[in-house]
Amino acid sequence: MYDPSQLRTFLSVAQTLSFTQAARRLGLRQSTVSQHVRRLEDAAGRTLFTRDTHSVELTEDGEAMLGFARRILEVHEQAAAFFTGTRLRGRLRFGASEDFVLTRLPEILEGFRHEHPEVDLELTVELSGTLHEQLAAGKLDLVLAKRRPEDPRGELVRHDRLVWIGAERLRLDPDRPVPLIVYPPPGITRALALEALERQGLQWRVVCTSGSLNGLVAAARAGLGVMAHSRGLIPPGLARVPDRAGLPELGQVDFVLVHGRRRTSAQGAADALAAAILAGGDRLHRSERKGL
Repeated sequence: MYDPSQLRTFLSVAQTLSFTQAARRLGLRQSTVSQHVRRLEDAAGRTLFTRDTHSVELTEDGEAMLGFARRILEVHEQAAAFFTGTRLRGRLRFGASEDFVLTRLPEILEGFRHEHPEVDLELTVELSGTLHEQLAAGKLDLVLAKRRPEDPRGELVRHDRLVWIGAERLRLDPDRPVPLIVYPPPGITRALALEALERQGLQWRVVCTSGSLNGLVAAARAGLGVMAHSRGLIPPGLARVPDRAGLPELGQVDFVLVHGRRRTSAQGAADALAAAILAGGDRLHRSERKGL
């Protein structure tokens, strides 16, 4: 009933909330992406997206289709692998940003290990900046991380906005420096936060530095200060700082998959894991509605 190519296109649009970005990811024309979505909506008899010239949003039926589309494609790929007799092997060194600690990335990795039991998967969780450095040094084969605004490399997984977050009871004193909770260098979020404050001429002081997201979250929950974070990944117990606090806009952030430049024996496994992450990209967010 449902064409796998249309389902893949639907998932790409759902993850990027952009027909243009989905077309770039899939290597299709934007008109083809629109056609795939329209045909899938016709097959389902439901509207999956609401869209205008400025935004694209999933409908309730679109949210329901996400789970069905993932499962259909997973079974489709299992059947293809079974009948072609392809079995991936090798050592795959995968790096994931701290940002995804509280998301459903473990489910994606568990599914990958189940499908490819002969792949020796090694996971490194680090700051995005550190992961990019390790990838460039040949220490990793595949990285899921933020990229700097000027960096064109990588395949887009999700596009999000950076926001200021803190404890709900936190109140900032406008006459005192902004209390910052930050990753250590070379954290990309840290750099963007400091640049935004300096552009607006605001004084700041670091009240907590930690290379662990859990450490930052603990400090924020204790009311020590504010931290810059992806809007779609806000940890439980924290909330956006209201606009009346006068903090500067932080802009957009892209989370991308980047392959190592060197061809290794793990290339096939890296390609398969990248495909699994792209197919399940809507799981890579923190939502009270969907849970962990």
